[in-house]
Amino acid sequence: MKRAPLAAALLGSMLLASCGSTLSVDDYPTESGTSVNCKALVADHPLTVAGQKNRLVRDGNAAAWGDPAIILRCGVEKPRELGPAARCDMINDVGWFTESTADGYLFTTIGREYFVSVEVPHDYDPEADALADLADFVARHDPVVQPCV
Repeated sequence: MKRAPLAAALLGSMLLASCGSTLSVDDYPTESGTSVNCKALVADHPLTVAGQKNRLVRDGNAAAWGDPAIILRCGVEKPRELGPAARCDMINDVGWFTESTADGYLFTTIGREYFVSVEVPHDYDPEADALADLADFVARHDPVVQPCV
């Protein structure tokens, strides 16, 4: 008779665990030679960003927080619009190239060994708060090569 409560408790815990669905990040081109660095970066990602808890992500080069998701992608290609005259937004000593998207902003690091992008939906206004939470983390894993300012 004691097995029924135990079985119910196990079933309930399995259902709760399945409620936190794994996020699939769209495929994106990655720069060759960034895999090892990106896996280390993603493995060490913060548990919260902009007050949002981290989410499980299928892609080994990405991390996410909240719903709608704030998505960090590691090893992305250099944005086409990023050139010598591009504006650089410095947040906690990390330079970011900013692009508007349909539902928020896409920020990409500038002047680091490899590019890291962070997609932040408008729901998290001001969107730069997410970058403030990620700056030390990015700086620790992706060393500056040439500061943008």
